[in-house]
Amino acid sequence: MRSVTYSMSVSLDGYIVGPDGDFNWGAPSPDVFRFWIDDIRQVGVHLMGRRLYETMLYWETAEQETSLDEAEREWTALWNPLPKVVFSTTLSSVQGAARLASGSLAEEIERLRAEPGEGEIAIGGATLAAQAADLDLIDEYRAMVYPVLVGGGIPFFPRTERRVDLELVETRTFSSQVVYLRHRVARETARGTES
Repeated sequence: MRSVTYSMSVSLDGYIVGPDGDFNWGAPSPDVFRFWIDDIRQVGVHLMGRRLYETMLYWETAEQETSLDEAEREWTALWNPLPKVVFSTTLSSVQGAARLASGSLAEEIERLRAEPGEGEIAIGGATLAAQAADLDLIDEYRAMVYPVLVGGGIPFFPRTERRVDLELVETRTFSSQVVYLRHRVARETARGTES
């Protein structure tokens, strides 16, 4: 079964965006950007909310800019054809390889898991990820932790009173002092303690 992953850049104090809506502290260094390029190769479909979709629209036309470097061109070549499902109550249309979600988040993930296809089902955006977490649909949490405290904003993790046990799968430290943390939800452990 295709796994559902949630990946975002996050401040050390746990936010994807600061209290003023700023996230420029999360601009990737060349080695972090290379990591994201390699990571997106494993994704079969990307689920996102309206805000992330609108932020990522830049890449739909970025290849027309002559100022893109080789890595940015490589990212664009991978990102643009990637199927995307956008969850929005305000958008009436989307561009490129995106489509508006026709069902609930649970229904979309169930349908995507049942369809033939390869690659992970990636979730981007804290609001959508919080909904998926509440429904226990996330299999892996992947945080690119930046050495900055922003003091508030939109949290990476949902603020629920539900415990989720995790297993550390991978860590990596980049030259920019950014640390990647990949955790898998420990479902077997949770089931074992319930019996």
